[in-house]
Amino acid sequence: MPAADVIVVGLGAMGSAAAWQLARRGRRVLGFDRFSPPHTMGSTHGRSRIIREAYFEHPSYVPLVQRAYELWANLEKQSGRKLLRQTGGLMIGRPDGVIVSGARRSAEEHKLLHQVLSSTEMRARFPIFSPEANMVAVWEPRAGILFPELAVQTHLELAAEHGASLRFNEPVLRWEPDGEGVRVFTAKATYNANRLLLSAGAWIGALLGESSGVSQSNRQFLNLPLSIERQVLLWFEPRSQAELFQPENCPIYIWEYAPHRFFYGFPDLGDGVKVAVHHEGPRTDPEEISREVREDEIQTMRGLLRRFLPAAEGVLKSTMVCMYTNTPDEHFILDYHPVHPQVLVASPCSGHGFKFSSVIGELAATLLAGQKPSFDLSLFRINRFARSRVAKNGEGA
Repeated sequence: MPAADVIVVGLGAMGSAAAWQLARRGRRVLGFDRFSPPHTMGSTHGRSRIIREAYFEHPSYVPLVQRAYELWANLEKQSGRKLLRQTGGLMIGRPDGVIVSGARRSAEEHKLLHQVLSSTEMRARFPIFSPEANMVAVWEPRAGILFPELAVQTHLELAAEHGASLRFNEPVLRWEPDGEGVRVFTAKATYNANRLLLSAGAWIGALLGESSGVSQSNRQFLNLPLSIERQVLLWFEPRSQAELFQPENCPIYIWEYAPHRFFYGFPDLGDGVKVAVHHEGPRTDPEEISREVREDEIQTMRGLLRRFLPAAEGVLKSTMVCMYTNTPDEHFILDYHPVHPQVLVASPCSGHGFKFSSVIGELAATLLAGQKPSFDLSLFRINRFARSRVAKNGEGA
């Protein structure tokens, strides 16, 4: 008998949620992570994550995030922990920019409660913001903050309570199909299961492509056009008006400060005002990433704060580095392996996935049971990549 019904590789945002959803359904779950989650080595850390409903990336995300809200509330009730704080949110930019037009499209298409504020109205309502005269904001009241490390810890603890076996500091080296099941090789042992969930974030490419080191003739490789991007997070002490940065007074925000260029931030939750540029980071490798924040990166953010949130540009309190795992269109991957249907891929998420992890975990459990999901997942199919190819023994198929 296989050691598990499902092996989960990667126990960060998506993997931890999936482990919990599978275990609560009575599945035998065996989970692996190369570190000890929650940790600071991947993409699921940084003390806070934005959750928002008027999704500028595409209206198809809105039903998913609405279900995610329900699941986060259920997880809070199940655990007795506060995992989400509602602050409201501002999507700021020019009226014809990506963020404002996209947020308005989603809000209008799904009839979401929202309000469009002029730059004058924004300044009056939130005096710490200094938008340019030609900027507007889409205000959405349901937006807020998730606490990622606590959320991952909670998913993992509940999964373990429901019988999941979780192996930390045990990297998965490779896998291969074994009849209708799978065989997984780690740094310590070999395991068998009926199904496999790959949710390894920045390490997903190594588990799918030819670099995985698998030479078995029955294994087909999947080379996806993924890129790993280094991202810098910074926390500043407000230099004035500190009370206006408290979560009772300050929403989460994303600014399109130039066409297709973004930065985002949070109220002060006790560690300072957290801000970060969204994308624009250099490509990197998860095994070789520099975790030192450079002075020019700090000065870039100081320049943005001086323009748009001058009262936030005080003493730098702390910094952190994380990674985005990006697809070319910046939409997720949630799909079966095209050759090995016993394998489900639930990574990457292109820097905007954490808020969805509760619902992606639920969807992964549904898909791994062979059931049809209640959401349209066509945006996340693997076969949309023109440059992706399936290869067998290193040759095009």
